Amino acid sequence: MRIASFRRAGVDSYGIVEDERIADVGAILRPRFASLRAVLAAAALTELAAARAKVPAYPLGEIRFNPVIPDPDKVVCSGVNYRLHIEESHVAIPPHPILFTRFANTLVGHGEPLVKPAASDQLDWEGEMAAVIGRGGRAIPERDALGHVAGYACFIDASVRDFQAHSFTAGKNFFATGGFGPWLVTADEIPDPQALAIETRLNGRVMQESPTSAMIFSVAQLIAYISIVTPLAPGDVIVTGTPGGVGVARNPPVFMKPGDTVEIEVAKVGTLRHGIIAES
Repeated sequence: MRIASFRRAGVDSYGIVEDERIADVGAILRPRFASLRAVLAAAALTELAAARAKVPAYPLGEIRFNPVIPDPDKVVCSGVNYRLHIEESHVAIPPHPILFTRFANTLVGHGEPLVKPAASDQLDWEGEMAAVIGRGGRAIPERDALGHVAGYACFIDASVRDFQAHSFTAGKNFFATGGFGPWLVTADEIPDPQALAIETRLNGRVMQESPTSAMIFSVAQLIAYISIVTPLAPGDVIVTGTPGGVGVARNPPVFMKPGDTVEIEVAKVGTLRHGIIAES
């Protein structure tokens, strides 16, 4: 099942995507579950599926996508989690996951623009896969971790490299630089998140490509580790790292600029697409 958060006619909702249309299940479920995060917190995905036949469906061209989870409690990202990215970053393989966080206001939905900040010309791409927590927990054993995942989505962790050089938090948290979507593919359709392929394209040119099996720390390992640090809650987002091929590591470096289009494709999940605009 593909589930998206969206806005239509000025109203935020969520629904099930099929055949280039979205069934607005939020139209009847929002009085009980205000957002997709609330659906996950109530373990109500079966209710969501049952409501599909009772609501109108709209062409995707009539909606604007919101971030899959518009209101996450936590967005926890994994740094240098692919061997080729470690090599191009000239760092050692970490013995434990390297984590950082993103603010919720950095997130934008599929098709919405990423904003190149006025303060920098070094906006870089990092195509990634995100896991969305469906069932919370603390100190989750690795063997049980995938059972806590509601589903998977595409993510772009666009990074402002010159600011990142002096402040990791700053470089990863400029407004409207985190693309998240287009939808959540439920975990029952992806039994093994380490058996997928990920690709990043800039203006149609492939810049990154890798199997997710190349992660240093798997999705299950990341969930187990993060949940030792902090209790995970439904709707939390775990962003699993980027492969090699980022712009700052190229010779000469390549950065995204206004007018560019960046796409992140994860096999069995979908393709996330954003245009780049200048900060006004």
